[in-house]
Amino acid sequence: MRLSWALNDSVTLIGRNLRHLPRNIESLLMAVILPVMLMLLFVYVFGGAINTGTEYVNYVVPGIILLCAGFGASMTAVNVANDMLNGIIDRFRSLPILSSAVLTGHVVASLVRNALSTTLVIGVAFLAGFRPTATWLEWLAAVAVLVLFVAAISWVSVCLGLIAKSQDAASGFTFAFAFLPYVSSAFVPTDTMPTVLHGFAEHQPITPVIETVRGLLLGTPIGNSAWLAIAWFGGILVASYVLATYLFKRRTAR
Repeated sequence: MRLSWALNDSVTLIGRNLRHLPRNIESLLMAVILPVMLMLLFVYVFGGAINTGTEYVNYVVPGIILLCAGFGASMTAVNVANDMLNGIIDRFRSLPILSSAVLTGHVVASLVRNALSTTLVIGVAFLAGFRPTATWLEWLAAVAVLVLFVAAISWVSVCLGLIAKSQDAASGFTFAFAFLPYVSSAFVPTDTMPTVLHGFAEHQPITPVIETVRGLLLGTPIGNSAWLAIAWFGGILVASYVLATYLFKRRTAR
């Protein structure tokens, strides 16, 4: 019976957050338009000068997909901060609902929002010449890796939204999500970077996700990147979920 109540509460609050998506169309469009513009910029302006051993559009699309998810994560942090600041949480606390369902609603809405924006980005990528070689099983595996990545950074965004004292601060806290892909293998091979940056790019969490998605979609070597990606973002997911639950209870305690 308790499980049924928990599911009902989660479904209700997930629906609430999904209904908010069309009301914030400017942010949704920005989360899609900016990555698309960056992809077109890199492909048509910088791509001819970058040697990756393959068509540059094929090389860069996996990184753009993760960049798109990073921009979407900032919306999650802002939405959580808005809920914490506008008094709606006090109204929720007066109702017999599961408190964690409030946070789950934001994370699932983030997954849906990122699925929509990623689909549009991939569609534009096909128009720009993106030609993956993946089978449907490899596509499913790539989607699973991306879902893990988005879920993890969404819970991190929830934590940042709970810490932030304003919506602007919440948006600023997520800057790292947009910055990290640039210092990875997203846009150029890491061995072309200076020694210090090369070491950081090789060992930061974004690179194994990009290499895994690129390998699954394009048939490039994956090595141990898949296990590293799962380890990094599986750990981040668990840690950020626990931290978000703790922060929410502390913020709402009287």
